[in-house]
Amino acid sequence: MPSDFIHSLIEQYGLLAIFVGCLLEGESAAILGGFFAHQDVLVPWKIFVTVYAGAFCGDAVFFFAGKYSAAGPLVRRFERKPAFSYAQRMVRAHPTLYVLLNRYVYGLRMIGGVAAGLAGIRTPKFLALNALSSLAWSGIFMGIGYVFGTAAEQIIGSELARHERLLVAVGIGVFVVMAGFYLMHRLRRHQRPRSP
Repeated sequence: MPSDFIHSLIEQYGLLAIFVGCLLEGESAAILGGFFAHQDVLVPWKIFVTVYAGAFCGDAVFFFAGKYSAAGPLVRRFERKPAFSYAQRMVRAHPTLYVLLNRYVYGLRMIGGVAAGLAGIRTPKFLALNALSSLAWSGIFMGIGYVFGTAAEQIIGSELARHERLLVAVGIGVFVVMAGFYLMHRLRRHQRPRSP
């Protein structure tokens, strides 16, 4: 049965997929992790550790890229993005607050890590702030997924079949990705210089 096969794939590779998703922008992966925790598809504490590790490591990788590979192709590619100059201004004006809150601005997380590395923030300070920010971020976005799981049970019924759980999870993932793309599109439209 296809739903059993998908369920088996999630049980085998779900934590790896969540970790990789959280290395990047990560919100949808963390929300799906929270949903799977609510539905007992994966072990909740393992999901939390995976989300936290992916979030922390992802930001650290981009920070070190900015700090030690300023002339590298990844950094140069990010420097061409319109939001990069904004990130640089913010990290120089408010370095502590910037590191704590950067991951909550959709579309700026990777750029922000590089900007923090280029700004000369000391490594121990960045890692400590990143650890706190990642911990809060993991709890918030996993919590959103967990609440979605509760809402899904109320709408569909507490006796969700396996394939219904997976369909709801896919729906949540699609919704979060579409919302993210919509917000990025709006942000880019506002950042474009207006013609006189």
